[in-house]
Amino acid sequence: MSRVVQPGKIVCVGRNYAEHAKELGNPMPKEPLIFLKPASAVIGDGEAIMLPLQSQRVEHEGEIAVVIGARLRRVSESEALKGVAGITCANDVTARDLQKTDGQWTRAKGFDTFCPVGPRVVPLTELGDLAKLEVQCRVNGQARQHGKASDMAFPIPMVLSYVSHIMTLEPGDLVLTGTPAGIGPLVAGDVVEVEISGVGVLRNPVVRS
Repeated sequence: MSRVVQPGKIVCVGRNYAEHAKELGNPMPKEPLIFLKPASAVIGDGEAIMLPLQSQRVEHEGEIAVVIGARLRRVSESEALKGVAGITCANDVTARDLQKTDGQWTRAKGFDTFCPVGPRVVPLTELGDLAKLEVQCRVNGQARQHGKASDMAFPIPMVLSYVSHIMTLEPGDLVLTGTPAGIGPLVAGDVVEVEISGVGVLRNPVVRS
């Protein structure tokens, strides 16, 4: 149950898949919609997602995550991948009811254990074309989500370049690139899995805090 990353910050992209935006009734943004999760939300493969008492609707969001390996500041899209240490699986766990009522996303996205990451970081040299990456999410063995990086509205190099013109990305930082359609609720006793082709399976049990 080791943690493969210890990020200084976690930068996330919302609504990067059109079908996910549609299922929530939201328009697609004209540029990447970014938000932050706290580093204290990170847990590793096998660690438990804790359902907080404040929420009645916690949902999974399986994502392709980029681990930063070298400082990125105001880089072009063509330069962005030079600063990537590798790819890993992530789950942007979200208290959906709080996201809707709060008007901003910090509380809904920021609870302890709300950012499972793992099981390993795979260098780009082992993965080939990033556009061919696929992410799947299963709950209790049943498929919930399946998306391809090629379906992203804003591809990974563009996202990294965009973020680097706002805030400097430092080694160890984590960038979550958005979730495909199929989000759904988690309840105590569930086991949620996020799998990325060529990376592995991130598996976490769900418990009530």
